[in-house]
Amino acid sequence: MAGHSQFKNIMHRKGRQDAARSKMFSKLAREITVAAKQGMPDPDMNPRLRLAIQNAKAQSMPKDNIQRAISKASGGDSENYEEVRYEGYGPGGVAVIVEALTDNRNRSASNVRAAFTKAGGSLGETGSVAFMWDRVGEIVYPASAGDADTVMEAAIEAGAEDIQSDEHSHTILCAFEDIGDVSKALEAALGEPESVKTIWKPQNSVPVDEERAQSLMKLIGVLEDDDDVQNVYANFEVDDETLAKLSAA
Repeated sequence: MAGHSQFKNIMHRKGRQDAARSKMFSKLAREITVAAKQGMPDPDMNPRLRLAIQNAKAQSMPKDNIQRAISKASGGDSENYEEVRYEGYGPGGVAVIVEALTDNRNRSASNVRAAFTKAGGSLGETGSVAFMWDRVGEIVYPASAGDADTVMEAAIEAGAEDIQSDEHSHTILCAFEDIGDVSKALEAALGEPESVKTIWKPQNSVPVDEERAQSLMKLIGVLEDDDDVQNVYANFEVDDETLAKLSAA
């Protein structure tokens, strides 16, 4: 069983909900501002902004927050954020990709490097692990969107490449360049999704034991808690028994 998404769910359950929600809104707002600043402030003319807004709405971000983030892009006092990707290895030789939006590259690099070092990992050069991943679109629906067959049929019609369903959700994958069209077709068929984003999908996963899993969980948590970090990906998998122990701990 792929571990990263399950670990994220565990960490979210264990975390303070209000604080986690506030931090999530802050990161969503930063993505909206950057998308609006790099393109048109009109989501109909700016695919990246449209996806950012769609994702924010799926996370129940208030409309006022979304509009404020868009307006901030045209204001003279908005920060100049850079997109930075960090790559390295965590405990057990697990490859990790960290995406950040930052107004201070030195601060971000220092924080990310410190997190890797403290976890017993190492930060590498850009491109040192990315070749082991594919850039794809990911659209997630709750289980209540329909049964697996219904969602699969809608996904195929929309042009998706893969779908994974379990008792909690349906995760639909598509080509990176098709995410706008696929998400729009799925929304027409199934309603608004829980999230729409581009992700790094590992070509292979590294099995880890409970000790390594706990270390990875801590590393991912530290990285995701950093204000500059938008997304963290790790190519590990964990068996159901270990996952159950971590959930109960």
